[in-house]
Amino acid sequence: MPKDCHLKLAQYHPVFIEGMGNYDERDPVVVADHLVGQLTKHWAKKPPVKPKIIVIQGDPVAATGISAITPLVANYFGITRCLVCLDDHLADYHSANADRNNVDIELRYSQMVQQVSNTQADILSRIEASVDNQLALKNAQRERHGKSQLADYFRQFALLQEVSKAACMDLCKGITVIHTAADISEFSVTSFYTVGLALNLISANDMVNFGSIGSNDSVD
Repeated sequence: MPKDCHLKLAQYHPVFIEGMGNYDERDPVVVADHLVGQLTKHWAKKPPVKPKIIVIQGDPVAATGISAITPLVANYFGITRCLVCLDDHLADYHSANADRNNVDIELRYSQMVQQVSNTQADILSRIEASVDNQLALKNAQRERHGKSQLADYFRQFALLQEVSKAACMDLCKGITVIHTAADISEFSVTSFYTVGLALNLISANDMVNFGSIGSNDSVD
């Protein structure tokens, strides 16, 4: 990780908002308002010791879904965003199509790998093995129901998701994670969040319960 980016990101408390892409048909304003309420309550009980920054992972601009939700949350809290993309040799389209609005720090997957590997030499292989195991289980289940196998990109994006959280936890000594829905599809990239939990790379205490929309008071 370049020295300047390493030092800059280390000064922040990374916030990961994970969920559906542009196939999410819900109003992003309603979802973002709910997330703001849940995060506000969480931070009232467990306030970060560093300024917050939202970590995004290369989603292109869209009218709905995660790409539409994260800017609204960032705007409400008045915070910037950190973009982490796959390296071009892994997916040459990923960085090219990424939304860079309000992005203050930009990193690559390989830099996140380097960060986690600096402290635990075998951690990448452990994450990869866990992701591969989950993929095998999910594909076996899909096969039993006559469904096609998950697309090849699932593995790389699951790794991006989990390695990035592990790297930020290691570098910044704390993160916050929240999903954009209470029910996560078992056949989504988001569902691989169980990998980081199982390997103790992130703590359940750092995950904010989505709850149900309408369950928290308005923060407007």
